[in-house]
Amino acid sequence: MLRFLFSFDGRVSRSAYWLGLVLPLAFAFFVVVAVVPPLAFNNAVLGLSLLALWPTLAIGAKRCHDRGRSGWYQLVGLIPFVGQITLFIELGFLRGTDGPNRFVAARGVSSGLS
Repeated sequence: MLRFLFSFDGRVSRSAYWLGLVLPLAFAFFVVVAVVPPLAFNNAVLGLSLLALWPTLAIGAKRCHDRGRSGWYQLVGLIPFVGQITLFIELGFLRGTDGPNRFVAARGVSSGLS
């Protein structure tokens, strides 16, 4: 699990991306909305964002690798509005490449949460 969250090597499938990153972050955000008082909301979301930064980048890079792109492709998300939508569609909904590609780690393909 630590390798899944913190390593930039290998590839992950769409299902692992959704189950291991997107859904837990969405759940955590909704818990913050429900539990944290309004005056502390910004600080709570900032803390959640900082805690999730490295795993988000690591899993996003592996998802880019599965799509046959470099992990640096995530910088597209810095383009206002269009970049974020493009990255969301690219990582969350488009199918990965079949078989090996140039981003397969020497240890093999990482395809799930294990």
